[in-house]
Amino acid sequence: MKYKFLLSAFLFNTLLFSQTDIRIISLQDAVDIALEKNINIKQSELNLKNSELSRSDAIGNFLPNIGASANHQWNVGRGVNVTTNIIEEITTQFSSATASVGLPVYSGSRNVYQLHRANLEILASKYQLEDIKDDVKLFVANSYLQIMFNKEILKVQQSQLEITREEYKRTKDLIESGIFSPRQIFEIEANLASQEQSVVLAENNLRDVKLNLAQVLLIDDYESFDIADEDFSIPFSEILENSPKEIFEKAKTFRNDIKLAETNISIAEKDIKIAKSFRLPSITSFYSWNTRISYLDNLPSFEDQFDLNKGQTYGLGLNIPIFQGRAISNNIERSKINLERLKFQYEQEKLNLENTVNVAYNDLVGAIKFYEASNKTVKSLQSAFEDASDRFLLGSLNSFDFIQSKQLYEAAVSENIRAKFDYIFRLKVLEFYFGLPLTIPMAN
Repeated sequence: MKYKFLLSAFLFNTLLFSQTDIRIISLQDAVDIALEKNINIKQSELNLKNSELSRSDAIGNFLPNIGASANHQWNVGRGVNVTTNIIEEITTQFSSATASVGLPVYSGSRNVYQLHRANLEILASKYQLEDIKDDVKLFVANSYLQIMFNKEILKVQQSQLEITREEYKRTKDLIESGIFSPRQIFEIEANLASQEQSVVLAENNLRDVKLNLAQVLLIDDYESFDIADEDFSIPFSEILENSPKEIFEKAKTFRNDIKLAETNISIAEKDIKIAKSFRLPSITSFYSWNTRISYLDNLPSFEDQFDLNKGQTYGLGLNIPIFQGRAISNNIERSKINLERLKFQYEQEKLNLENTVNVAYNDLVGAIKFYEASNKTVKSLQSAFEDASDRFLLGSLNSFDFIQSKQLYEAAVSENIRAKFDYIFRLKVLEFYFGLPLTIPMAN
């Protein structure tokens, strides 16, 4: 008995821990986790860091090139002995040192254009990063709502299963009392088995959508988290008071994909200026200092030679491009072609955005009408089902017609839930393009 008690206590504590160890996340939690762990976002962040390194390279083009070198050599063989001035077999040693500085003076404003381009690349990388984040937010919101939808469906199926079980018990009682024929139980039993299958299917569907969100959030064990079980209200938004054109015009002002397309055009314009700068002459300044030391007898000391043999060189260098096999001209033409391509891409992005807004607007209008019609259908079929239940219990309705009425009502309830969540998601998508944050309205 003692061991049984300890085992029971252990199992109870284990069950309690497993229940409390489940992490409950809200929509905002899910979005935050996805933004932190999403692989595409991390790759885009690396692209941003790479763009920042490109700006560092562009800044470095304005800085001088500084270098130093040292050399020590041995000369073995016949040579002139500087002491006796006689040619003889001799080994001599020499050391030399040089320090130099080079600074670009003029390069056709190429360095300035490259710095401007690098800054634009950083801006484009930021827009691309934010655009990916927007896509992730919408995907997470959809996945989150899918879980909420399947939870509601599971609740309906479980509730209908309980109703069916009660109807099964009542039918057995009516059969025993002689009101119903024994054959009436077969259809009720078949309906009960079908309802049990529906519950299993709803559980599987819920498990699948939870797994999908877990993969997006990089959660290894999908059973270790769950979404908040909160009642939410049917949202009302004034978004439809704006026309699709107004929503589109506002979306153009803040959508990152549009800003990215605009920035890419500016980068292409800088590329043309950079390509043209190679036609212009360039001027560089230079300065070098050097000294030389010999290790022969009867020569001044190391310190004296270091000072006596030192020298300096400085000046300006001019480079004038004359002919490079049309390489410069072709690069300019390629840059112009790329600019035209990006302009077309910009126009296409605006068309895509306008089409997306129009589709989202029409989808929302349709979802609202469908949801309202679904509400009326549920109310009508609910009344019909309640009437059928009463007549079934009184024995004036056979089991086949009763089950038909029940299945029609169940299908209407499921379709109503689907319509509700479809309406919510369509609304949130359109609000998102209008610049409103992604939130799910909860009931007070």
